[in-house]
Amino acid sequence: MSDRTKALAQLDKLSIPYEMEEHPAAATIEELDRLGLKYPDYIAKNLFVRDQKGKRHFLITICGHKHADLRALGERLGSGKLSFCSAERLQKYLGLVQGEVSPLGVVNDSNAMVEVVFDKDLEKQPVVGVHPCDNTATVYLKFSDLHKYVWQNGNEILMVEVD
Repeated sequence: MSDRTKALAQLDKLSIPYEMEEHPAAATIEELDRLGLKYPDYIAKNLFVRDQKGKRHFLITICGHKHADLRALGERLGSGKLSFCSAERLQKYLGLVQGEVSPLGVVNDSNAMVEVVFDKDLEKQPVVGVHPCDNTATVYLKFSDLHKYVWQNGNEILMVEVD
C-alpha cells in the first residue's frame, strides 16, 4: 500500500473530511504557487529537522508564506540548534522522500518518535493544505482535524508562534 493510500485511509478511518486536489509534482511552496491551486493562501510549509545530537526529530508545519527561522524555533522548542535531516533519516522516521514531507506522514511513524510542531496561526485558517505523503496532490482539511490525525497516532504535538 502506498504512503498516500495509507494516509487517506487513516483520514477516512478517523472520519475526517478532506478535499484533495491533484496536480503536477511540486516539492516547494514556490512550485505550488505556480500551479494556481484552489486555496494557495492556506498551503502549509513542512520541514523535517533534528536537534544537534540527532536525538530529537521534529516535523514542523507552518503557514506557507512564513520563513522558518530554525534558530528561533530551536530556542522555542528548547532543543538548541536545529538542522535539516538527511534523506535517510526522513525515510527511517516518516517513510517519506524529500519534497513529500507532510504531517500526514506520521501514519508511517508507528513508534511516534517524531515531535510535530504546528504554527499557532494555522488554527486561524479555514483549511490547511498538505501533501498526502505524495507531492502530486494537496489535501485540504481543518486544522482541528489535522491535529486530531497526528494526536491519534500518538505523536507529541507542540504549538509555537512563528514570526
